[in-house]
Amino acid sequence: MSKYVYFFGDGQAEGSGEMRNLLGGKGANLAEMTAIGLPVPAGFTLSTEVCTAFYANNRNYPAALEEEVAEHLRRVEVLMGKSFGDRDNPLLVSVRSGGRASMPGMMDTVLNLGLNDETVQGVIQQSNDPRFAYDSYRRFIQMYANVVMGLHGDALEDIMEEMKDERGVELDTELSADDLKQLVTLFKNKVKESLGRDFPSDPYEQLWGAIGAVFGSWMNPRAVTYRRLHSIPAEWGTAVNIQSMVFGNMGEDCATGVAFTRNPSTGERLFFGEFLVNAQGEDVVAGIRTPQPINKAGGDGSLPSMEEVMPESYAQLMQIQDTLERHYRDMQDIEFTIEKSKLYMLQTRSGKRTSKASIRIAVEMEKEGLITEKEAVLRVSPEQLDQLLHPSLDPNAAKEIIAKGLPASPGAACGEVVFCADEAEAEAKLGRNVILVRIETSPEDIHGMHAANGILTARGGMTSHAAVVARGMGKCCVSGCGDIKVDYQQEQFTTRGGQVVRKGDIITLDGTTGEVMLGQVPTVQPELTGDFNDLMTWVDKYRRMKVRTNADTPHDSKVARDFGAEGIGLCRTEHMFFEGERITAVREMILAADLEGRKAALAKILPMQKGDFLGIFREMKGLPVTIRLLDPPLHEFLPHSDSEIEELAKGLNVSARVLQDKVESLHEFNPMLGHRGCRLGITYPEIYDMQVQAIMEAACELVKNEGFDIVPEIMIPLVGHVKELAILKANAIRVADEVIERYGVKVEYLIGTMIELPRAALTADEIAAEAEFFSFGTNDLTQTCFGLSRDDSGKFLPYYVEQEILPNDPFVAIDQSGVGELVRMGCEKGRAARPDIKLGICGEHGGEPSSVIFCHKIGLDYVSCSPFRVPIARLAAAHAALMDG
Repeated sequence: MSKYVYFFGDGQAEGSGEMRNLLGGKGANLAEMTAIGLPVPAGFTLSTEVCTAFYANNRNYPAALEEEVAEHLRRVEVLMGKSFGDRDNPLLVSVRSGGRASMPGMMDTVLNLGLNDETVQGVIQQSNDPRFAYDSYRRFIQMYANVVMGLHGDALEDIMEEMKDERGVELDTELSADDLKQLVTLFKNKVKESLGRDFPSDPYEQLWGAIGAVFGSWMNPRAVTYRRLHSIPAEWGTAVNIQSMVFGNMGEDCATGVAFTRNPSTGERLFFGEFLVNAQGEDVVAGIRTPQPINKAGGDGSLPSMEEVMPESYAQLMQIQDTLERHYRDMQDIEFTIEKSKLYMLQTRSGKRTSKASIRIAVEMEKEGLITEKEAVLRVSPEQLDQLLHPSLDPNAAKEIIAKGLPASPGAACGEVVFCADEAEAEAKLGRNVILVRIETSPEDIHGMHAANGILTARGGMTSHAAVVARGMGKCCVSGCGDIKVDYQQEQFTTRGGQVVRKGDIITLDGTTGEVMLGQVPTVQPELTGDFNDLMTWVDKYRRMKVRTNADTPHDSKVARDFGAEGIGLCRTEHMFFEGERITAVREMILAADLEGRKAALAKILPMQKGDFLGIFREMKGLPVTIRLLDPPLHEFLPHSDSEIEELAKGLNVSARVLQDKVESLHEFNPMLGHRGCRLGITYPEIYDMQVQAIMEAACELVKNEGFDIVPEIMIPLVGHVKELAILKANAIRVADEVIERYGVKVEYLIGTMIELPRAALTADEIAAEAEFFSFGTNDLTQTCFGLSRDDSGKFLPYYVEQEILPNDPFVAIDQSGVGELVRMGCEKGRAARPDIKLGICGEHGGEPSSVIFCHKIGLDYVSCSPFRVPIARLAAAHAALMDG
């Protein structure tokens, strides 16, 4: 017969710390603490298998469960010398949740269960303290009515506030026993009035009601949201822990508290926490009373510490916290209660910590000999580095949230609202901080995006232009913010709530949460300490996969190299086309009537492109650089509004009509699948010829004049058929060899392609006959595999994730079973045809931890990502290698 219930108490436990999948984190740790001899109140755990059965059987329990619970309750009664429901000597219990992954505050708890009008008299006899008994009773009614019966928490809180006003007191502790007794009656009457049914007096009915509520809370909205944000599967379920109550609210020799074995904000090795005398657990976290510090070192002297008030209990707690940290070999978050000067442990778990604290704790624990280097690397999650590398909002600051979008690029930014890129650049030159607000961004906005403190767009997904470019720049960005309506004419945006924000108004963006706030919210700058460098040294020691960067400028290249990038995996040449005078030459080229006209315009661009490549090669000296030839359709380089067309026509000395006709002739219904990438190279080979010439001239000059050793990697985008690549490769070889011969030097170079179309992945063996490397462009591969537009899918993909159709936004984390299979197939076919082919990924997935681990598993040589995500990818690659064993 299946076992569903596991006992712990008096040094004996049926479970252990290894059984967290079955008993949940809390149940497993209660069993473990009991087994190692710590003072834990007796109780038992209903396993996660009960939760699974509960949901599988339409919220019904397994047949044997009721008898198993009754049997274990009897064991607790014997151990505690009390009887559940007994009017003279009652046992009271707590009912708490406990999933295998910690979800603090997300699920429900009920304390003091077993109280009614009869058993409260028994508690008075036990404690000789009517005030304590009625305080416990009113707390129980408040929690149970809210958690189990669904009464809004304010309904009973308001009654208590009214009574405090009538009595002229501020604190709950100032109400007398008679006041609390009266509150019990008022509370029960309110429950009956609001819900149409009596508050249950049968302790067994109370118990099963609470068990059902805790299992039910696994699917409450906040728990579902938390699981989605932290990738916790719904099928894991929660356990339920039923434990005999110990009381911190029985008098001045009683207390309750929460503590961390090290500081969770800084990582400092200092016991850190708060407690309250004469209180129950929820009082510490609810903020009704000001908690006191655990020790003198952790306080400001305004309130007495536990070290001073209860020195004996403090000394015992210090011993226990040291035991727990050494036993679990990690920083612990502990809960305790002191009843009549006797200390009890109610919980221990690995404590949540900031990214800064996480790194410090891991490095210091390795130096203390508690953990190994490998364990230290695995203790820091790649996601935590994301927080560390960008400014963040001061968590203690007040904020007025007016809208919410997608957290496209982490960090925090504050500034005056502007609505166009030119203005952002002009304002920034005057030393002003600005937030660029756009309906959506385009490559033409790049200068304004670079100048702005942060970027807010009404449209676009997590890999929209705004998101990709912002992450590359390390800029805070909130994209796809459907809560705002942008009006360029009026230079304002309106929120869903009707608030109007005008040009010049100050807003703050939180790129980690997607929140948009009115006014200035203070930020905290990241600090990269010696601990960070120690950790990254270990990371590089254990990872096998290389990490490159996506960078288009010498500045980005330097930033990425400083963050540990081992080359460039994607240099997007089109971003260079928008700078300064060269956009004029690009437009001349597009408007040219014939080949000679195009070549004349391209000749103006050639030295500019060459200068770009010289700068990038210098910053990346000794490291590989992959340069993608022109990818976007030509219409992106032309203006679209009548006024812009008129202005450009004058500058180019052509009629507005001619320019308008050209814009219309280049118009496409679906540009993403249109005349772009290698298709441009096929129809206008002179464009790619100019770019290859610029790349090779830059390389040859550095080899000849500065002694560089360079192997440029020339990447042809959007190849779907091997013949496209064969034609363009032949052209590239012709141009490259001409340059090499002219300079009289020897320079090796590679020609490869991006695999970003399903057909390319399916025919990768044919393409590998021509390509010396593959770079998987998973942004476009995701679009073409799913048939999704990444700029439009932000409107509906969140619903797909919410309804668990998809586990994640596929533009954020690679869809391993679909897009990932195409990548795997491309790798296998490519290597079969060309065993020495170099394989990498250059989509935004290259900096997303789960995607990096997937890339390691399928044997890619490198991933490439935005400069600010390079350390994240390095850490994820190390995790992947260490998990391989």
